[in-house]
Amino acid sequence: MAKDVIIACDFSSRERTLEFLGQFGERKPFVKIGMELFYAEGPEIVREIKRRGHRIFLDLKLHDIPNTVKKAMGVLSRLDIDMCNVHAAGTAEMMRAALEGLVRPDGTRPLLIAVTQLTSTSEERMRDELLIGTDIRYTIMHYAENAARSGLDGVVCSPLEAADVKSRCGQGFLTVTPGIRFADSASDDQVRITTPARAREIGSDYIVVGRPVTAAADPVAAYERCVKEFFG
Repeated sequence: MAKDVIIACDFSSRERTLEFLGQFGERKPFVKIGMELFYAEGPEIVREIKRRGHRIFLDLKLHDIPNTVKKAMGVLSRLDIDMCNVHAAGTAEMMRAALEGLVRPDGTRPLLIAVTQLTSTSEERMRDELLIGTDIRYTIMHYAENAARSGLDGVVCSPLEAADVKSRCGQGFLTVTPGIRFADSASDDQVRITTPARAREIGSDYIVVGRPVTAAADPVAAYERCVKEFFG
């Protein structure tokens, strides 16, 4: 089972992103490109980072009617990305369509994972604003099971739910977990968080780390600390 630390490159420009990645020299960390950077720079930033030797998680969280998502995934798969995602709330039909769209002419495809609930979503917000009456853990497990039955490779969930997801969906079902903070870091706007070491213990396969690395005085040292804590 592959495990890795993914750096969330949540920057608004090509220049800032490449300046950041240039600090790592010959080391090529797995990176996440989200909406901010993709919308600012378009597909070319994905191609450029890929040419530089990085694996890429393209984090656009597609959520639309099945046919639209299928066609969009067909476009994204041509970018040679390694991982991408949809919202599990888009239904099993949409997730199956996304999977179909991702398959390239040679039969290969990126990993496809589904977002269960964002790590900024508390149970109170889910109940009061989204009008989902079940408790948050039950909802996340149900969404994860839908994703597994739809043929997806895993889910995005908080590290607090990773062990339960694997118990329900199998040890080979990937858990990609944001909401990672060092013990001495601020939580920022995330509410379901844990440390790299605890994420490892719980069963996260990939952890996604943003501000604790990107906003650090020494990003390379912060990344190395994260890797060391996660791999033990």
